[in-house]
Amino acid sequence: MSSTNNSTRATPSPLTTNGIPPKSTTGIIPTNNVTTKAGVTVRARIDPTLTVEDVVRQLCLHLKVAEPYTNLALRDRDTEELITSENLRKKIKNKVHLKLVNSSAIEAAGIIEKLGRRDEKSLRMSLFSLQKFIKEEKFAQEFLDRDGLRELVDVIETAHGNTLAYALTAMQNLMDLDYGWSTLDDSFIFKVVQILSSPNSLINVCRPATVILKKLVEADPANVVGPIIASSSRTPPVAPPGSVYRYGFQSVYEQMRRQKGSLETVVSRLGSPDTAMAQQSMMLINSLLSHVNDTYWDEFIADLERLNVRKAAIRLMSSHVDDLTSCVLDFQANIVRVTYKKKITVVEPEVELAHLSALHYIWECSGVQEELDPEGQPLKWRKLGFDSENIMEEFQDAGVLGLDCLVNFVQDDPDFFSKVILEQLSRPQERRCPVAKASNEIVELLSQHWTIFAPAYSTSTFQPFLLNFPKVHCLALHFFLRMWNESASAADDFSRISALTRSQIKVALQQESARPWHEVEHDFLECEYRAVRDRQMQELEAGDDLLSKVPVRNLKEKLMRESAEFVRQQRIHCLLQGAWFLNGVPTQHTGSARRPNGQWRFMRLDTGLKYLHYVDSPAKFEVRNGTEDLPDRIETAAISQITTGTCAPLPNLARDHPDLPTSLLPSPLSFSLLSGGGESLADQIATDQSRWADWTDGLNMLRRDSGHVTSAETAGYIKALTEIGLKIKLLDLSGEKVDIPSGLVAGPPPTNTDFFFSDLL
Repeated sequence: MSSTNNSTRATPSPLTTNGIPPKSTTGIIPTNNVTTKAGVTVRARIDPTLTVEDVVRQLCLHLKVAEPYTNLALRDRDTEELITSENLRKKIKNKVHLKLVNSSAIEAAGIIEKLGRRDEKSLRMSLFSLQKFIKEEKFAQEFLDRDGLRELVDVIETAHGNTLAYALTAMQNLMDLDYGWSTLDDSFIFKVVQILSSPNSLINVCRPATVILKKLVEADPANVVGPIIASSSRTPPVAPPGSVYRYGFQSVYEQMRRQKGSLETVVSRLGSPDTAMAQQSMMLINSLLSHVNDTYWDEFIADLERLNVRKAAIRLMSSHVDDLTSCVLDFQANIVRVTYKKKITVVEPEVELAHLSALHYIWECSGVQEELDPEGQPLKWRKLGFDSENIMEEFQDAGVLGLDCLVNFVQDDPDFFSKVILEQLSRPQERRCPVAKASNEIVELLSQHWTIFAPAYSTSTFQPFLLNFPKVHCLALHFFLRMWNESASAADDFSRISALTRSQIKVALQQESARPWHEVEHDFLECEYRAVRDRQMQELEAGDDLLSKVPVRNLKEKLMRESAEFVRQQRIHCLLQGAWFLNGVPTQHTGSARRPNGQWRFMRLDTGLKYLHYVDSPAKFEVRNGTEDLPDRIETAAISQITTGTCAPLPNLARDHPDLPTSLLPSPLSFSLLSGGGESLADQIATDQSRWADWTDGLNMLRRDSGHVTSAETAGYIKALTEIGLKIKLLDLSGEKVDIPSGLVAGPPPTNTDFFFSDLL
């Protein structure tokens, strides 16, 4: 700040009674209005090179404020944002109206004192202020240093109604920090679970409670940033002492198991008319799915299947609510991972009781008896259509997924299953349809159709039929059996019927996001053999049977993973380079979004992938490398969701950009970055489709729990790179005239252990 005699750095002057400042007698132009705690407004010239502490000290000196300057701070009068040394220069430049207020230390001490009194009226007011101030790191540190966390937990234990909602929201905002809440124990988690499960809890209570549980699930030791304490390969990583990364799936799920009906409540709220509640419930389920450990994997997945969470997700797909798109796509990606894990999980009836029970159920429903074959060997599973009596080997490719699908097929109509098995046994050996083998084959065909293999990414469109995998399997198996009968097939025709089924799957499941279920049923249950065969012959004439061979399909899967990773690196590189965006206005409520300071915003990801640095400006300018020109930042860990088509251009852009819509209609090139609590961190509009795809998909790929891409452009790049790579590989093989077999048969295992694996290829 500056003064008339230049001995100090401030010349605050009071406004006149009509609000017009008197003419300056010093010739020094004031930069900002400052309002004192007494309500007096003065104009002062503030030196941007000073620290905030020096500015406050000199203001107190010149205004003759009796209170110690250490008890005071500066805030933006309009937004209540705390002025720090980091944002001071920006506030001076924008001539923001400032006000002198209590410092963070004084505010924290006062709020903690009121929390301890438990007076309902003052408690509610204090919590209302706390949920806002706790977002400020300086205030949060003062609050934690004064044991405020314990007081807040005590309030949550006893409060109800709106008071409880404010307390939970304050806790939610505190947990945005990666420190300070490592003392939360199981009793607190259980209390939050109880609050969430109570039918009497208000919707504004359930929302922050859901987010708190989600944050606890994601505070897994495996997610800790920086070094972790070494552990053996048999034990999970351990977070350093005092780290908040000490919770995770098990900490939350064990408390949910204690409270009867808690998971049921979360699933039921997927149908809530409150969009934010449905969104946060889905995000909690996604976090649980992403972090579930091996100890509870079977139990948790079984619980979700019992509660029919897939059906609830399909209903959300048909709701056409844009705010839910990202979290539903994340759920879809999680289901792909669950399906893949089931597929690679070995069926071990001698170890897993659940596997033994499922096989026993299938056998009992078949209605046949175990016998001995002519060679005196047991004849049991071969009667159902397996090639051998070795169940582990029969389910080697389909895994537990194959077992579950076969059980579902039997449960769908046990009498039909028994009838089919008995009918096959009445036929000559070479004319029998191997039902169980066909079931596993359908699992393979559907897995190939939906690219279920160590998924590196998921599609950008809804796939409701994927979520109905067991039902689609049931329909496809009915189709397989019908084609077998109508074509009077023999054992050697198995691969031919499999090819017919693959062709029909491709047709029946096309345009999945828009196709009604009854058309899928019609295609599988009523299409005639001749029509299917004619269409397949046309496909073979236009295509190449080479692509259907197992080694080629495996190669394609490998190339797709490599292509997805290549595109991911390219998208993140775009974020590292940075780009200009138009600032937008949310067309729907997305929390307390801050008003941008200019029409344009330049954003750039730092090399550590930890922060998105940005600057707002009324016009574009040349931005230097690094982050020196980018004073503001958003922590990438705070980005919980990227929603698209959510904001419109600023109203004053219509004059300069006549091509943009003038009404508050969402731009198709817009996207919003949302925090875990649904608050908007940024609302941007890309200048072209390519930049929109680069950034929305890059940000999604950057998220730890992300599993989907947003744009068809990115999905198209991955597909194109895969196909180009595959053609190049196949050209190499065809040039050498190498014959690609349809499959490879593993040789017999070694007779002893007197061997070793060579390091040479």
